[in-house]
Amino acid sequence: METSARRPGPTGWIGRSAEGSEVSVPADEDEAVNDVADSRETAVAEPQPEPALPVLPAGLADTPIAAAIADATRRRAVLKTVEVRRPAAPRVLTVANQKGGVGKTTTTVNVAAALAQSGLRVLVIDIDPQGNASTALGVDHHAEVPSIYDAVVDDLPLREVIHACPDIANLWCVPATIDLAGAEIELVAMVSRETRLKRALQAYFDETDPDEAFDYVFIDCPPSLGLLTVNAFVAAGEVFIPIQSEYYALEGLSQLLHNIELIRAHLNPNLQVSTILLTMYDARTRLSAQVAEEVREHFPDQVLKACIPRSVRISEAPSHGQTVMTYEPSSTGALSYLEAAKELAGRAAGYR
Repeated sequence: METSARRPGPTGWIGRSAEGSEVSVPADEDEAVNDVADSRETAVAEPQPEPALPVLPAGLADTPIAAAIADATRRRAVLKTVEVRRPAAPRVLTVANQKGGVGKTTTTVNVAAALAQSGLRVLVIDIDPQGNASTALGVDHHAEVPSIYDAVVDDLPLREVIHACPDIANLWCVPATIDLAGAEIELVAMVSRETRLKRALQAYFDETDPDEAFDYVFIDCPPSLGLLTVNAFVAAGEVFIPIQSEYYALEGLSQLLHNIELIRAHLNPNLQVSTILLTMYDARTRLSAQVAEEVREHFPDQVLKACIPRSVRISEAPSHGQTVMTYEPSSTGALSYLEAAKELAGRAAGYR
């Protein structure tokens, strides 16, 4: 009896006879089946049908790889049952952390992309002179491009500086250009210098039909507390804080919270820290677990259940002008950001 196109079965291998019917081959006959199948493939020139997806043998079921695959499959199944609905009113979130390198920009663009892929209308405002969020979204941000500088400094309507993301529907960006590097100095002499971004956003919402307005606005801040960051805090209703799972991040968090209290006391009494996301989480280290435990203990209502792991795919995506949601949507990083985005959306005060 000849067999071909074999695949793993519960007790051995399942093959197909020359007549076309399936037959079960015990595991101890595996070597013989291999020899027969190989010789048949050599002798027959006709193309063979693609085999079924491989199933891990029973002996590998308890390996870390098998556990990771099973966990990712379970998480994706859960996400398919989670419905993302439009909030009752646009949510404006400032993504901020005074400490650099904690994943502010990465979190901004990937959460925004995940929400846009879920059907919501999302705007990213890049107020960091480095323009990394603009790069990750594939939006040009050279000196001649209308940018957030023109809206904040020159009073250009926000509608005229919004650019569509080329890769993702429902996602737009207000880019940052090199001109923004000098905006801090120019804003010092301006009247109402702390509220210029707020007025630009409010004017946009006032002239836009509610059904066509953005559901979410994310403001990506520089790692400092200059006038640009202050403008972002005054314009927003919520603060979204990414925290690296390391000790120094906790020190930066305490300083950030102090500055947010100053903003609330003098400029924006409605500002609140609504969301904290743990980034660069390494489940293999006790340090990450300790930092996560301490942050959750102090901020039980703000910390998302989702954690963003260290991922090469997340780091590679910006070099291709993409978010990880489009660059490698099947990666663990994309799955984690999708979980975080849906959890964030589930915390809206109300829905349309």
